[in-house]
Amino acid sequence: MSAMRFVPTEEQARIIAHEGAAFVAACPGSGKTRVLVERARKLLADHSSGQGIVFLSFTTAAVSELEKRLRREGLLKVPAFPHFIGTFDAFLWQFLIAPFGVPGCTERPRLIPDKDQCVIRPYPKAQELPLECFDRARGCAIPDALKRHGFARDAKPYETAARSARARFLERGELDFADARELALTRLRDPASSPALSRALAARFQELIVDEAQDCNPTDLEIIDWFRSARIPVKIICDPHQSIYGFRGGVTDELLAYGQSYAPSERLPITGNFRSSRHIAKTIVALRAPSERSSVDDALGEHRDELTPVYLLSYPGRGVPASVGLKFHELTETVGLDASTCPVIAATRLSCANALGHPIANDAREDMSYRLAAAVSNYHFSLELGGRKEALEAVHKIVLELEGNITGKTYHQYLREAEIEPRAWRPRIMQLVDALRFDSARFLSADAWHDHARSMLAPLLPPGGKSINQRLQRNPDLAKALAIAPTCGHCACTIHSVKGMEFPAVCVVMSPQTAKRILDFLSGDSPSAHAEDARKIYVGASRAQRLLAIAVPQSQTSRLMNLLQTTGAAISVVALSPQ
Repeated sequence: MSAMRFVPTEEQARIIAHEGAAFVAACPGSGKTRVLVERARKLLADHSSGQGIVFLSFTTAAVSELEKRLRREGLLKVPAFPHFIGTFDAFLWQFLIAPFGVPGCTERPRLIPDKDQCVIRPYPKAQELPLECFDRARGCAIPDALKRHGFARDAKPYETAARSARARFLERGELDFADARELALTRLRDPASSPALSRALAARFQELIVDEAQDCNPTDLEIIDWFRSARIPVKIICDPHQSIYGFRGGVTDELLAYGQSYAPSERLPITGNFRSSRHIAKTIVALRAPSERSSVDDALGEHRDELTPVYLLSYPGRGVPASVGLKFHELTETVGLDASTCPVIAATRLSCANALGHPIANDAREDMSYRLAAAVSNYHFSLELGGRKEALEAVHKIVLELEGNITGKTYHQYLREAEIEPRAWRPRIMQLVDALRFDSARFLSADAWHDHARSMLAPLLPPGGKSINQRLQRNPDLAKALAIAPTCGHCACTIHSVKGMEFPAVCVVMSPQTAKRILDFLSGDSPSAHAEDARKIYVGASRAQRLLAIAVPQSQTSRLMNLLQTTGAAISVVALSPQ
């Protein structure tokens, strides 16, 4: 059976045909990926210039989805030259860092993404602090970071050590993503190098498309604006309401202000929700900031006539109970959906894991036994590729620590120096993680699992060092990190990890700690300091196609129900038990 022919809306057609720069504000489910594919098709219909197109986004998942669609349509060959499709970081590294190196350094530049985790200890037996506790530019201690690590001593010796550590990294050409951005921007600002870069990149590329631009930080916006000044047509695709990367300097108001720098004819909206039912689409509108609800995105896709209401799962108590996951499973079964494709999501792994009865503690532990158990458990509970990747890296790091390979180095620093690629270590670690999966049929208790882990990892220890019992010590909290996968089949995911994805059904968990301030903001009674917490719920809810459930504390349920009903969404409240 052949696929249905794409018939663009008037707004979509306008963007596909638009020549030159554009600032595109796209609502969730607006079909922007399809629009990007069709824009590429139009540009590539004429091969006479020999120029390529740059497709950029900010997450590997978003890039992978677009690349898959372009290859499926036959628009992107292997190799992709002269085009580039990848993350913003990868583009900067390939075109502005790797060819020129690091000023004053003869070594080729190397990416060390976990550089900020480098341990600072100015003298023997001093408390260890990560490099992230010290300002990049001046090396001064960051008070809030010191407080998080329980540090209350004189920070001066640490500041000196931090400055020296950063200088040594640069002398070796070792950069993290923030370093790479600053170096790239320095080159673009330089009156000597900027014109040459402008000519070279304008000759190579006929258009630059930045998707998910709400994930930019101010440095990213300045780099993007440089491309506009270099007369390379730049198309920005974004939904400012999905800006949830404040922790890395993400922008919202700045992005909206930047959009105003485009001419009115270059500011192009895409409205209409092709993903969700009309009740979900109306709910999404209600979850925007109070001043941003005048534009209603109608449901236009195949699920628009779905009659299922939006469910509010009202839970009592001070924590998220496992009854949330049980009720969500009942709802997905009623609609006839496969639980494995319907995640429970929240701002933190703790909240969504608790909703499924997976009580992983939320604090970071230096204890190696606990870290191993948590990483193994996270791998087997994770739906998203990124979560599994992080868990495998955590286990690999523990293996390297046991082998004595990364003493005094960060994990990625060791991998770069030893030139170890993921394909070389990942199969072995996946076998280990599978062998350590916690299963009641195999392990009667957490201690039994611990004994098995010790027996498997003991051969890794170098001779003459500590024993495996000393390295993997008993931990009374180990059972908190180990859990059996829930029989309901739903997976726990963070909202950040599912950004850009879609699912038949989603359960979004509002935690007791943030629900009130989110509702205060959405009701217009709270300052914008809580806006990002609200945008996270907006992002999570907008992933749903047919069924949306929102788990909300009992004390805030009526407020949320009244808010959602203002847009005409059908809402059904379900009272849950504590467990």
